[in-house]
Amino acid sequence: MILGVTGSFCAGKDTVAEILIKKSFYHYSLSDALREELKKKKQPLTRENLQALGNNLRQTHGPGILAQMALQAMKSDKNYVITSIRNPGEIEVLSQRKDFLLINVDAPLPVRYARLKSRPKAGTEDLKIKTIDDFKNLEKVENSSDPSKQQLNKVMQIADVTLVNDQGINELYKKIDTILIKYTPKLQLPRPNWDEYFMNIARTVSSRSNCIKRKVAAVVVKDKRIISTGYNGTPRGVKNCNEGGCKRCNTYAAGGTQLDECVCSHGEENSIVQASYHGISLKGSTLYTTFSPCTTCTKMIINAGIIEVVYNLDYPLAEGARALLKEAGVKTRQFKIG
Repeated sequence: MILGVTGSFCAGKDTVAEILIKKSFYHYSLSDALREELKKKKQPLTRENLQALGNNLRQTHGPGILAQMALQAMKSDKNYVITSIRNPGEIEVLSQRKDFLLINVDAPLPVRYARLKSRPKAGTEDLKIKTIDDFKNLEKVENSSDPSKQQLNKVMQIADVTLVNDQGINELYKKIDTILIKYTPKLQLPRPNWDEYFMNIARTVSSRSNCIKRKVAAVVVKDKRIISTGYNGTPRGVKNCNEGGCKRCNTYAAGGTQLDECVCSHGEENSIVQASYHGISLKGSTLYTTFSPCTTCTKMIINAGIIEVVYNLDYPLAEGARALLKEAGVKTRQFKIG
């Protein structure tokens, strides 16, 4: 899941992020890309330069550009905490994820001002702040009416939950735990069902194919366990198709023609042969394939004792193969993935 952290100046956003990092969340700041860009340009990493660059990117690529960059950098198997969210367009992008929650961290103005003044090493901007009115003016910079600039107040207003950080660190831990306990069940994305799981694996296996015309793969499953995989390509020890090993494929012959000249084995064929090579019985198993099988592969499926074929896309020459599977009592069904 992704937890976005926004909030007013000195409310404790970074502290909240640090606590979540300790709880195995990975941190991503929308300012990270801006810092890297400033480094490339050899410009000082000041608050003003970060704001100016961020505003320029939003004007050029749209208000949600920094959030788009963040999502591209994230992996689906990790929990993330995102900071430096300062524009409603960024929320619009992040909210497309059903596992996203925006937390607004806030505290009373006197508390936040006292925190600023107690910092052991104030930054350049902080040194300019002599009064609480200076502090208020600093916050105004982050609240422009221009949709391409920072609009922190609007972001805070559309947050899913507000965390008031006006007490000690122990109380802050408790409040974060309360949020996690309440929202974690709601933010969990549904697990793929078994068909989706195995078909996605078959698609991943197809990426190993060396055929230049079509990448196809199959996985054979029994008792929800993969027992064999195969992808299309030239036989073991023969030059790969993408290296010129198959004359038919490399001349891009029309579909359905010169099939007797093709030296590539099909994905279903290889999944069956690989099982045989390793002495594994396929009797009573299910075959998942990214394309419905051809007639040759169908005969191998029947004779191998496979009892079900699940395919993603239709193979152009598969009508006779499906009739043969039906006659042999092999269950066939289509399960499409995107």
